[in-house]
Amino acid sequence: MGEHGRAADEHIREEEAVDVEWSGNWVAGRLGVELVGDGELRELLGLALRRNPKRAHLLVSNVLGKHVPQRPSVVHGAGFELGERVRNLLGEAEARRAVVLGYAETATGLGHAVADGLGVAPYLHSTRRPVAGVAQAGGFEEAHSHATSHLLLPEDPDLLHATAEGSPLVLVDDEFSTGNTVLNTIRALHARYPRDRYVIVALVDMRSEADQGRLAEFAEEIGARVDLVARARGTVRLPEGVLEKGRALVAAYDAQDAEPAADEAPAPRSAPVRVALDWPAGVPDGGRHGFTPVHRAALEAALPAMGARIADALGEARRVLVLGFEELMYAPLRLATALEDATTAEVRYSTTTRSPVLAVDDPGYAIRSRLVFPAHDDPADGPGDRYAYNVAGGGFDAVVAVVDSTADTPALHAPDGLLARLAGHTDQVVLAVVPSYVPSPTPHRQEAVMLPEPLRGPAFSSYAADDVGWLLQDLSDTALEAPTEEREEAIQSGGAHYAESLPVEYQPSPQYQELFKAALDTSAARIARAVGTVTETVLAERGPRPVLVSLARAGTPVGVLMRRWAQHRHGLDLPHYAVSIVRGRGIDANALRWLAAHHDPADVVFVDGWTGKGAITRELAAALEEFAAAHPECGRFDPEIAVLADPGGCVRTYGTREDFLIPSACLNSTVSGLISRTVLRADLVGPHDFHGAKFYRELADTDVSGLFLDTVAARFDEVAGAVDAEAKELLAADRAPTWEGWAAVERISEEYGIHDVNLVKPGVGETTRVLLRRVPWKILAKRGAGADLDHVRLLAEQRGVPVEEVGELPYTCVGLIHPKYTRGATGADGTAVTAK
Repeated sequence: MGEHGRAADEHIREEEAVDVEWSGNWVAGRLGVELVGDGELRELLGLALRRNPKRAHLLVSNVLGKHVPQRPSVVHGAGFELGERVRNLLGEAEARRAVVLGYAETATGLGHAVADGLGVAPYLHSTRRPVAGVAQAGGFEEAHSHATSHLLLPEDPDLLHATAEGSPLVLVDDEFSTGNTVLNTIRALHARYPRDRYVIVALVDMRSEADQGRLAEFAEEIGARVDLVARARGTVRLPEGVLEKGRALVAAYDAQDAEPAADEAPAPRSAPVRVALDWPAGVPDGGRHGFTPVHRAALEAALPAMGARIADALGEARRVLVLGFEELMYAPLRLATALEDATTAEVRYSTTTRSPVLAVDDPGYAIRSRLVFPAHDDPADGPGDRYAYNVAGGGFDAVVAVVDSTADTPALHAPDGLLARLAGHTDQVVLAVVPSYVPSPTPHRQEAVMLPEPLRGPAFSSYAADDVGWLLQDLSDTALEAPTEEREEAIQSGGAHYAESLPVEYQPSPQYQELFKAALDTSAARIARAVGTVTETVLAERGPRPVLVSLARAGTPVGVLMRRWAQHRHGLDLPHYAVSIVRGRGIDANALRWLAAHHDPADVVFVDGWTGKGAITRELAAALEEFAAAHPECGRFDPEIAVLADPGGCVRTYGTREDFLIPSACLNSTVSGLISRTVLRADLVGPHDFHGAKFYRELADTDVSGLFLDTVAARFDEVAGAVDAEAKELLAADRAPTWEGWAAVERISEEYGIHDVNLVKPGVGETTRVLLRRVPWKILAKRGAGADLDHVRLLAEQRGVPVEEVGELPYTCVGLIHPKYTRGATGADGTAVTAK
């Protein structure tokens, strides 16, 4: 027996020592049902009553992790030990050619654990969830189930037949009772994918004497060897008329209101908190479409870090339930085993279910309590009730609800949804969302490389680790800086792209630093108000689960502030990442692939600091359209950008359309977590790499990133009332983009003889960038603009750039990059007079 199996046995004995009454006594005494068999059978099984016209009793497993909360190591160990036995039965050569098939919904996790014990076999489980674009490789019916249709949807259509000759099929279910379901499956699959060996695996073999001879007859009928591996054996003896007696008993308890009505559910004690798992890219959420040994290795490597993140979110909780979701049993189970290793808390594991079972609060009954809530994954067979058993009254001071992203819907978060039901029975609810795996349309395709996890502070950036995950590669040790004039000449001559190098980081003078601090103090409430307004708009239109994705670098401080607003005002823990987008080159496609693997693309909200003329808005829309065409398996991202300020009228989701000083535009890396702008150069960024950036650790003494965030966040409560009013007004208003700014830029480009809109940078933020990173020609300032332009005037004075006041301007200011630039150019015609 393996280590997992020994651990399972020890823990079962320990549980039995605590609670000596058998959890089948209540049913046995009232219906005359007898459970007879191996010595440990009663340790493994209890009894309950089904709400099912086809079968009265339900065998309730104590080690399956479905209805009865159990130590996750016990649950995984029970399946793992069976997998070891199968490997010993088959021998190494046949084990390597085997395929493991589990049954939905109850045995999806058990089958996966058996595959873990086998160690070298791919895994697939049946599903009741149709998936668009995935061809059905088979299906079957389950005679006694309340939901009958099982689908087989492997991503690789050859999984069940390419090596069928000499490759055993291992079928896993929690119990082998009549044998009808498993034998019907084998018969259906054998007709399409014939093979010479099958192994049936179950926790318990509960066949009657009449059914026990059928297996040998069946094997002879199909001309194949069929083995059975079970942990325990026994049978259920049912008296005559038990079905009618069971129905009457269920009806009697329903009539007595033995279970609380849904509208009597306790009020939630606290709001759920979301934890970002950073699920490994390319690893499926389970075996619905297949799970290979390569996937297994990648998941095992990532589990300790995910367990630690959940442990951090739980804080001081001492008794924790990790609650999986219907077919999603294995991912939450492994997260629970990782949590066991990461904490000293007592951890239990179970999952929600479709199965309606009577609950009776009696120690001799296996289902002591139930929570009822609506389905929240838009099931193909329509809406209906779902259940969580033995959670209420379980003494859990925290519950970690684990769902896939398909099921992370408004129904999950509704007042009568699962999270609210859980919150009525525990002090803390943590939500962990595993990205629903989207099968590739190309058979056999594996990603050439596993994309890395996001970079986080303090190893990369001065932001806290949970503020933002950077989907970038660290180029801190690479020399990328070039003098501003040299870069400008190369860019305008066509010899280089602006993203292939970095400008030398501007080091602000003491005078400029004081100006930044004064501007921050003056505008903090104004910024907080815009942050709140844009965040409330996003939550109203894209909630309740938006994934914030900032466009590095200007969008990152705004994304962090939006995340903090959602946390401060609503208790929401929104995921936040930063990605690179490059004008003329598009958005980082590998970053999009990572996001699609970890989140539903429909939930992604792109965030930027401000709009100028809308070039990046257009760039993003075009890039996402191109990505969707090239990667249809990843789903579609919404191109709409949420910005703090939209003076150009380029987007419909914004905090304000005023063009005012945002202090984070005054500086470069020292207000953006000490991260450079992004770099895209062929010799540094390969086809499977994220775009690059540098972490300027050496500038830590002048870093004001935290000061900026904390100063603005400190004004959140002060502006809350104004934000509520503004957000309500905006949500009812026509916010269609006017593109007023683009028209102004085109006019200015022609009027000043530039003839290139890329050299016209409108707005306070873009003008500041021109002065800090490019070779400015002149600044156009709106006549009468006040303190918002103090830093612009100071920078212009330091660089010897004229500031021209104009009347008709939709922006507070516009920066003009030197046209036709050479290192001696001074005018629009490119004539050299003196070098600046």
